[in-house]
Amino acid sequence: MVTGYFLLPLDHLGPHRPVLSWTLFVASLTLIALLLLRQVTDVVVARRGARPGLVIPLLMALSVLVFAAAYFGLAKRPGEFVGLGTRLDALYFTMVTLATLGFGDITPRGQAARLVTMLQILYNFVFLTAAATSLTRYARDRVGGRRERQGD
Repeated sequence: MVTGYFLLPLDHLGPHRPVLSWTLFVASLTLIALLLLRQVTDVVVARRGARPGLVIPLLMALSVLVFAAAYFGLAKRPGEFVGLGTRLDALYFTMVTLATLGFGDITPRGQAARLVTMLQILYNFVFLTAAATSLTRYARDRVGGRRERQGD
């Protein structure tokens, strides 16, 4: 996925195609959120055949890359970001925001950049936290199930 992020023609998105850019961004995040919620539900109801140990990490990584792509596109518009000029910068900023570190070397200055940054923070709190919690529960239940079978 990371290789795809660096190879995709993201130069076709950004300020010269705002409707397409925003539509893809919102549609991608909505789809990932729905898929994450499905995985969370599968863990909560202990649905047989679910593969949250595989699917949740992939969806979480994909959401990070979607935000990075959005930041990269926004950075093409003058005044949106200070310090963000490359795809690696965008991925770095996404990870720093995800980890709530906020080094300050890259800062959102424009309204659109601040909006997307706030959306990422909310998305992290709601969807990624729920997904990570479900993944932890799934792993704990799997390990606990193995221990019970070994004890019999």
